[in-house]
Amino acid sequence: QVQLVESGGGLVQAGGSLRLSCAASGRTFSNSAMGWFRQAPGKEREFVSAISWSGGSTDYADSVKGRFTISRDNAKNTVYLQMSSLKPEDTAVYYCAARSRFAPSSSLENYDYWGQGTQVTVSS
Repeated sequence: QVQLVESGGGLVQAGGSLRLSCAASGRTFSNSAMGWFRQAPGKEREFVSAISWSGGSTDYADSVKGRFTISRDNAKNTVYLQMSSLKPEDTAVYYCAARSRFAPSSSLENYDYWGQGTQVTVSS
């Protein structure tokens, strides 16, 4: 089992920045690829970013490429999502997820464990 706890969400003005954190506990975090997803009201959960077990491979949705950066610290069992140049359309609940594979994935179905989510609200 892996337990994931997100933090760092909040209210920010358009153009601002936030850094989300996801603290993991349980099975070996460093063997797991990690992902960030988000879900806006009335919409399906969508892929945001993912990172391999080593941090050497990353992937981003086109909508956040160049604005968001994913990283991880295996010594701290934590994955981060640095969000910059935020837009109102980035408003959503952001979820951290872990999968029992080394490689990242953009598909929700490939993740085994999920956090409870953290709200990000971007005002215009």
